[in-house]
Parts: sequence; structure tokens; C-alpha cells
Amino acid sequence: MYRFFRYKVQYSRWRAMASVYRNIYIFGQTLIDKVVVMAGIPNRFSFDFDGEERLHAMVSSGKGGILLSAHLGNWEVAGHLFTRLNTRINIVMFDGEHERIKSYLEGVTGGRNVNVIVLKDDLSHIYAINDALGKQELVCMHADRFLAGNKTAEKMFLGEPARFPIGPFLLASTFRVPVSFVFAFKETATHYHLYATDPKVYPGAKQGGLDQSMEDFVSVMEEKVRKYPLQWFNYYDFWSKD
Repeated sequence: MYRFFRYKVQYSRWRAMASVYRNIYIFGQTLIDKVVVMAGIPNRFSFDFDGEERLHAMVSSGKGGILLSAHLGNWEVAGHLFTRLNTRINIVMFDGEHERIKSYLEGVTGGRNVNVIVLKDDLSHIYAINDALGKQELVCMHADRFLAGNKTAEKMFLGEPARFPIGPFLLASTFRVPVSFVFAFKETATHYHLYATDPKVYPGAKQGGLDQSMEDFVSVMEEKVRKYPLQWFNYYDFWSKD
């Protein structure tokens, strides 16, 4: 994290050191905020939704859609917006803690509008995603991390090549449903700002849709990182080629 603040954000040495502390402190706050909001505990949080109407339009289009986010900010804390979209949300995540997370989400939401799709080696998740989109539902996933063995592509990010997973963008160009990039950031102790980009339908991979969707996502992600550098929560060497 020090290297991130020192050489990517280009802070001075002392500011970079202080930013490491502030970053971890804000991360702790966002974890608590996430539990408070998702558990329905009374709170004083306020939200600005920059692009909420775009998500409603995506739902009303009757085509389903894909929401791509990253380990940046605190998208989950705006999860109560899902209840206002009047559709089922399918959250794609890696195998591991999914059963406990799924039980938690069902306990909070009553299981009415949230479903967990687990990424598996047998590719059964592809059929689950296809089924969800066929029902005009939304599929939400992070597009900035990958497991060993996953296919990746290098994109320029904050001045240096970084690897991004191909999978989420291949889905976008394969199913050809509207895609929106979504982020939420903590701006004060009790205020969050949600961003959702205009939904866009990408052409097939052979027509350049894969590369175009990756370029668009990385561009938006870089813009948000520069605006909210203290809320970068990818705690590993993102630019490592290993």
C-alpha cells in the first residue's frame, strides 16, 4: 500500500505513510458500515445515487444486465438500492465462504431478491448466469481480481500494465446484455456516493467487444481511484507480473 500511494498516486513519502494508516482506518469503517446497512440497523447514513435511473432503465428494458464493480470503495453498503430495483440480483463470487455469505444475505434480505452464483471449475456458473440473464435478472460481479490459472489480459492502469481477468468481460461480450460499471464511496462519516455508468451493450469478442469493455472498465476504475485513492482496497501488488 505504501508503494501504491508513493508511486502510483505520487504522494510524498510522509503523506504516503500517513495514507496507509488512513486507508486501513477507512477500510475498517466501511466493514462496520456494510454490516449496519445490510442488517437494517437504524442509522443516519445518507446517499447520493449518481446514475440510479440508469439501473432502473436497465431493469425496465427487459433484457437483464451485468453490473461490474471492483475492490474499490464500498459497493455493498449501497446494497439496499437492490430492493428498489424490483428485480433479482445474482452476485457472482469465488468458491470458499459462499455458503456462509449466502446464508447471511438470505437472513438479511429474506432471500427474496439476492442469489449467489459460485465460480466453479466445472463452469456450471456459466449456465447459472445464462439462466439469470434469460430471466431478465441482474448479475453483479467484481472485475479486478482473478485466481491462479484464470485467463487475464494486461491493460495500462495508473501508468503501468496490470492484469485483469478476462472472464467478466467475456460474459459481457458473449451475452450482449446491457453492462454498467458501479461503485460506491464513503465521502463523510455518514454519507456515501454511488456511481453507475450508462448501460452499454458490447459486440461479440471477435468484433472487439471484449477489448472494448475491458478498456472502458479500466478507464472508469482509474478515474475513481484517482478521485478516491484512500478507498483502494486491493491489498496485494496489483502490478506484479507473477
